[in-house]
Amino acid sequence: MSVVTIAHAGEIATVTIDNPPVNALSQALRQGLWDAVATLDADPAVKAVVLICAGRTFIAGADVTEFGKPPMEPHLPDLVARIEGAQKPWIAAIHGSALGGGFEIAMGCRFRIALEGASVGLPEVTLGIVPGASGTVRTPRLAGVQAALDLVTGGKPVKAAKAKALGLIDAVVSGDLQAAALAFAREALEQPLPFPVSQRPIATPEPGFWEAQQTAIAKRARGEAAPLRALDCLRKAAEASFDEAMAHERATFLELRASEQAQALRAVFFAERAAPRPAHLRDVEPVALRKVGVIGGGTMGAGIAAALRDAGLPVTLIERDAEALARGLGNLKTIFDGGVKRGKLSEAQAAERLAGVTGATDYAALADADLVIEAVFEEIGVKRAVFTELARHCRADAILATNTSYLDPRAIAEGLPNPARFIGLHFFSPANVMKLLEIVPTAETSAQTLATGFALGRALNKIPVQAGICEGFIGNRILKRYRAAAEGLLRKGVAIPEIDAAMRGYGFAMGPFEAQDLGGLDIAFLQREGARAAGQAVPEALADILVRAGRKGQKTGGGWYDYAPGERAPRSSITVAELLAPHVTEFVSMTREEIAAELVGQMAAEGQAILDERIARCPSDIDLVEIHGYGFPRWRGGPMFAAQGRG
Repeated sequence: MSVVTIAHAGEIATVTIDNPPVNALSQALRQGLWDAVATLDADPAVKAVVLICAGRTFIAGADVTEFGKPPMEPHLPDLVARIEGAQKPWIAAIHGSALGGGFEIAMGCRFRIALEGASVGLPEVTLGIVPGASGTVRTPRLAGVQAALDLVTGGKPVKAAKAKALGLIDAVVSGDLQAAALAFAREALEQPLPFPVSQRPIATPEPGFWEAQQTAIAKRARGEAAPLRALDCLRKAAEASFDEAMAHERATFLELRASEQAQALRAVFFAERAAPRPAHLRDVEPVALRKVGVIGGGTMGAGIAAALRDAGLPVTLIERDAEALARGLGNLKTIFDGGVKRGKLSEAQAAERLAGVTGATDYAALADADLVIEAVFEEIGVKRAVFTELARHCRADAILATNTSYLDPRAIAEGLPNPARFIGLHFFSPANVMKLLEIVPTAETSAQTLATGFALGRALNKIPVQAGICEGFIGNRILKRYRAAAEGLLRKGVAIPEIDAAMRGYGFAMGPFEAQDLGGLDIAFLQREGARAAGQAVPEALADILVRAGRKGQKTGGGWYDYAPGERAPRSSITVAELLAPHVTEFVSMTREEIAAELVGQMAAEGQAILDERIARCPSDIDLVEIHGYGFPRWRGGPMFAAQGRG
């Protein structure tokens, strides 16, 4: 069956693409469009052509099965030029998403219309490359340099209404897209045709524009190459001829496609695609979730409830008393109000989100819940008391989950009737924002319960990763070693600011000591103290010395650094130097690159131990945890990918 077919509606031809699931630009699809141009140019009865796609979306980008393979003719830049140079004007009719090469095809058309709710974009920088078929050259001719810069260097798509306002598309329609496109085509034939996009001028930006953008993007990219190279291509498009700019874009695209960063980002892309539907659960049907309960309305519980409401699930929020419940509902309202302030939600949407939450202090309100997630204080007695109540009031088949970060889920669920329905769901704070969800089954957890955890991750638009049971699971266990390794460098005389600077230079938003000051040194300290109280042999950490001296981080005005009142800028601390001086045993000289290599190597070594113990199923799962939960630079691919690159 051909992926490209032609039909006629009077003098208007319709070219339909049908290459499920997302109409990706395979070689067969490119060839089909190439041939369609010649066929329709040769038909004197055809006056215009509507390009439309079957299925759930317009062309959503490149064919991922061709990633890493030699490109085959017809090449996409040539196809876009062929459509633009057709004797009959083409009209792209967009639904779903027109992304990457899909939007470049649309820009080759003389007109573009889109359904309400459709989106267009050029996300190539998220794969470590730049658009390679005129995205950096035609976009500024359509919408101006600033709009093109936002689209190309940021990689985020825009909805149809905004795309029209920017000039990226010509009309937004509703209802029957094909009928609207045919009507648009007939009306367009009665007017003088606009110039092809390649022949349109680009307004020259103000002096200093490119330099200012270079500085801003470099700061945002933190070592990622593609956004700056995309900016360079846009500047070339504004300052050179169309043909020169196209040649520059193509050369840049081909260079970056073979780069280490592109390889890393492709690896992350494929890992993210696979994560929500793991192969070992492919044939397991999850439980349908219609109503979910959350125990605890603190920061974590409110974040989880907000995430559930964002996914459209009704939520029952349980707290211990009326006062705590009011605080919990207030926390939720604050989250939704914040969404309104940031433009993510309308006031009506925020009100609808909050209206979908039922507050209660009686566990009996959970009698009809399909899933209940416990998110109370991280203390085993408190959590076990919650599950005793859940066992009494919930259905026997209701899935019961704990959000523990460090505690052994088996101890929490001890004595729970029907333990096959129990599972750990480790959210990361803020739970309505952070993408990572560690899913932690026990030996008794059923395959259906595990599959339901992954189905929930998909519904919440999170990256779910299965983890085995150990202290800290995957992420916090690696974090512990990372911090210990950073302290190990302090004991060798490497300065705190140098270590933090090395990790920022590697691509992290913050170094390990800055991050601890932000989150609070007392959190990990209390966990260590609890372990010591339980009889475990926990070595003294340098952070323990600071906490005992009253230095818990930014909230106390000092942790690893000093902080002026009302400020967050870290300042080197003489007090810390004096406190730690007796523990510095040697003085070694290390470059920032050597510091980063040491700490990332320690993370990878712990990751390998986690694999050896079968706590994680594969190296890419560890990389996803570190990227989405701990700020590991995406363009580095994760610690396991980075270690593989180092051999």
